[in-house]
Amino acid sequence: MEDKFQNLKVMVIDDSKTIRRTAETLLQREGCEVITAVDGFEALSKIAEANPDIVFVDIMMPRLDGYQTCALIKNSLNYQNIPVIMLSSKDGLFDQAKGRVVGSDEYLTKPFSKDELLSAIRNHVSA
Repeated sequence: MEDKFQNLKVMVIDDSKTIRRTAETLLQREGCEVITAVDGFEALSKIAEANPDIVFVDIMMPRLDGYQTCALIKNSLNYQNIPVIMLSSKDGLFDQAKGRVVGSDEYLTKPFSKDELLSAIRNHVSA
């Protein structure tokens, strides 16, 4: 187990309980502290107290979708430096481009693997 994942705060925002649980289990095994939220509204209320090191956000969610959530995080002076990784079952270029426009740092297609999650963290969070 790599020490760089110890005490790392990771936020996972997804309306799918299965995706949240899967990501949470994988990341906790690596030593991460995982904060989950079912949608953008819940995430935004938790982000201030949690101050995560990285955020994984699903695109298709009710109320506040992943694009809107990412844009709000990236437009906030307090949180704009937090890496945001978009999660989607769509792998189209349009979706990826739209993610870049709102400021996402990377785009993962579901279902994602443990290696993809950890690689995204390695690429965007400095030890």
